[in-house]
Amino acid sequence: MFKQFLNLEWKSFIRSAAFKQNLVFKIFIGLFALLILAEMLGAGAFAFFIIKKLIEEGVVKATDPFMVVNKFLIYWFAMDLLIRYFMQKMPVANIKPLLYLPFTKGKIVQYALAKTGTSFFNVLPAFFFIPFSIVLLIEGYNPVGVLSWHLAMLGITLTFNFLNVFLNNVDKVFYPVAIILGAAGLAHYYGYFDITLYTQPVFAFFYEQPWSFIIPLALAVFTCWYAYHYFLKQLYLDAGLATAVQHATTEDLSFLDRFGNIAVYLKNDIKLIKRNKRARTTFIMGFAFVAYGIFFMSDIYDGINGMKVFASLFCTGGFLFTFGGLVPSWDSSYYKLMMSQNIPYKDFLLSKWWLMVIATAFSFVLCSAYLFVGLDWWFAMFAAAIYNIGFNSSVVLLGGAFVKTPIDLTSNKKAFGDSKAFNIKTLLLTIPKLALPVIIYYAFALPFNETAGFVAIAVTGLLGLLLRDRIFTIIENIYKQEKYDTIAAYAQKD
Repeated sequence: MFKQFLNLEWKSFIRSAAFKQNLVFKIFIGLFALLILAEMLGAGAFAFFIIKKLIEEGVVKATDPFMVVNKFLIYWFAMDLLIRYFMQKMPVANIKPLLYLPFTKGKIVQYALAKTGTSFFNVLPAFFFIPFSIVLLIEGYNPVGVLSWHLAMLGITLTFNFLNVFLNNVDKVFYPVAIILGAAGLAHYYGYFDITLYTQPVFAFFYEQPWSFIIPLALAVFTCWYAYHYFLKQLYLDAGLATAVQHATTEDLSFLDRFGNIAVYLKNDIKLIKRNKRARTTFIMGFAFVAYGIFFMSDIYDGINGMKVFASLFCTGGFLFTFGGLVPSWDSSYYKLMMSQNIPYKDFLLSKWWLMVIATAFSFVLCSAYLFVGLDWWFAMFAAAIYNIGFNSSVVLLGGAFVKTPIDLTSNKKAFGDSKAFNIKTLLLTIPKLALPVIIYYAFALPFNETAGFVAIAVTGLLGLLLRDRIFTIIENIYKQEKYDTIAAYAQKD
């Protein structure tokens, strides 16, 4: 039965209108995944010895490297849950067509849940925990305790996998938990409250009590069982897959009329962000990148360092990269209708451009808080904001002409809906947008000074702004060339 499901998915992939594009991305993503797995394998093999050396040098105040790992496992699993929520694909395996075929509902659910069990986000922890457990055995730790601890980590990982299926559609649960864990992490960093004092004994307990691995494994089995029965009840065309009826609401967005012809599109995008979970999550994540620079608040980034530029591009352009990276896919459900109207492409693109510009400007205002870190960081944010507005905004729209991935805005309401705010494809498309400003920075900062590097980046952004109309003419022509291929791709819902 599973073989038939896999055969159907393979045919769906190779017959897709965007097959060649998807194939290239999957190869690229596969290579990227192999790189991450290799890094995790190295981390698992050498983490014990690195921590041991840091303890001997007095950098880390501890006596047992294993207990140091247990101390920070709470942050490991917190990040695991966070990354899963935004990036792990839910099992969206053509459920509606399968309901008409002679497949039992139980088999459909089993296959969909099995897909989540083999997810990359479940394989990745194994590349750390397996070599790390082997090192513990070599170093003379109790074999029974190490096996118990390892199985407990497996149980927690699988539990989070099935929990993510539910949390993926319950923002009111996920965001409070994320905020609490984030606040705990900041409190620990600044020395106000150390959450690891309470979580370390919990993870150490799985080693000290060899029977204890049963608890997380039993929890994983329970969440899997509950997920199976929960989704089994949803597989009905007149119930679980039905579209929820909501009361219509109106907003007064007349203040946008000052933008002229493009005001209609701006209003439509704002309503989309307010009313749709996927767009709303993308909006929140875009502005969450404002805090990205905190990860680079270290002495090693002082002086001439391109990582300031890299961080600043994300801080000021988070919305541009996430929401803008999926233009025009946000309009895929009615793109065919829109193209049948007498709508100038340039007005449509300008509306998206203005939305990204306004969001980038607002992000820069929020980034003014970096003045408390240092004037150099504020200059980096200022230069990056101008570059994002003048240059990257156009590059993002240009890339959108070739990203023919339809977005099902109602998918969050289905039993196995995909509520990802952004995917790996969008993330990979940001690479060309980030490399050029760093190169420009070093080209001027190394022979002169850091300020010259920031000025060069800002000037590049201003040149892009001055040439906007010419650039938009080129982009408009490309969109027209790709028009019918895009319509054909958007017509495919699977």
